[in-house]
Amino acid sequence: MTTTASSRRAVVAGLLTTGSLAASRAWSNPIQPETVTIGFITTLSTPAGYIGEDERDAFNLAIAEGGGKLGGVPVRLDIEDDALKPANAKQAADRMVQGGIRLFTGVNFSNVLAAVVPSVLASGGTYVSLNPGPSTFAGERCHPNYFVTSYQNDAFHEASGLAADELAYKKVVLLAPNYQAGRDALEGFKRTYKGTVAGEIYTKLDQTDFSVELARVRALAPDAIYQFHPGGAGINFAKQYANAGLGRTVPMLIPSFSMDARMVAATGDAANGIYASAIWTSEVDNPASVAFVTAFRKAYSRTPTTYAQQSYDTARLIGSALEAVNGDLRKQDQFRNALRAAKFVSVRGKFAFGPNQHPVQDYYLTRFEKNGAGEIVQNIVRKIASDRGDAYVSKCTMN
Repeated sequence: MTTTASSRRAVVAGLLTTGSLAASRAWSNPIQPETVTIGFITTLSTPAGYIGEDERDAFNLAIAEGGGKLGGVPVRLDIEDDALKPANAKQAADRMVQGGIRLFTGVNFSNVLAAVVPSVLASGGTYVSLNPGPSTFAGERCHPNYFVTSYQNDAFHEASGLAADELAYKKVVLLAPNYQAGRDALEGFKRTYKGTVAGEIYTKLDQTDFSVELARVRALAPDAIYQFHPGGAGINFAKQYANAGLGRTVPMLIPSFSMDARMVAATGDAANGIYASAIWTSEVDNPASVAFVTAFRKAYSRTPTTYAQQSYDTARLIGSALEAVNGDLRKQDQFRNALRAAKFVSVRGKFAFGPNQHPVQDYYLTRFEKNGAGEIVQNIVRKIASDRGDAYVSKCTMN
């Protein structure tokens, strides 16, 4: 059958119309991003398990607020309990890497982080730490694919050293668990403290009885103690310190993660009057913080800890970077650049990364005290450091 000129024109016109409609649909419906799986290895068991719960719950809150997405990109968490054992965490990380996961977060102890990060970075993946910031990865071992949203371990304790001077503590005894973060803690405190360190006491990471250490504190007769014991160990320490009567004669200064909201509930009046260094408390009144605390309490019927706040900020930071690459982690340079830019609204207020991809932020002196309802809350006394980075940034040679 012969095709006429007019029919050929009609066919061409139809094809053009069909093509125009297809192009129009493609333009109005851009390619939707695939779901990004995030490896979330954390501590959910042991007495420190509540820390991992707060981190997991706050991260999930950010996802829920985005309708199952971060930065408009669908995400899912592959969650593993490391049980505070580095070997468990490494096995989980290796399994996730082999399964194709390229983005990780969740670990809340420095010794566990040290077992996970090398595997992630060797695979070409990215690790964004929501809590630990060990000195080992802040200086010479810094890496383009490694970010810390919380703090470099020493920095919090450097702020505490400044606070001790402001509180006129002339003679202080230091206590911390004998692992990376504990050693970083005491080194950080000594870096800024101008008074006399009467003694350094190292404990076991999973220690529950501190009677020997408290006897040493009593014998040394300091003006105050500075102690770093997170989670269950911190609860036991605070209770035993109060029961020994030391709290009435020897004030306690801590980093705020040694007496968080969950610990206050467990220790009762033992927390009253304790001073702490902090980057944030649930009493901060900026709009982002108020909204976060309200949403967390509604979702989980408890007050968020600083661990929860850091995790929520981490989720929002990751969301800002996922949005920049439409969820395509193969665009690694763009993804890294978007993380470095930190274009998200932080619950703690100001937030920026230093050259070693650790935070530059403000630190505060706070005090645990009863409010009008008789509840012990962590109030900000005053700012003690502005735009503070960390002591290892000069050792980072990352381009």
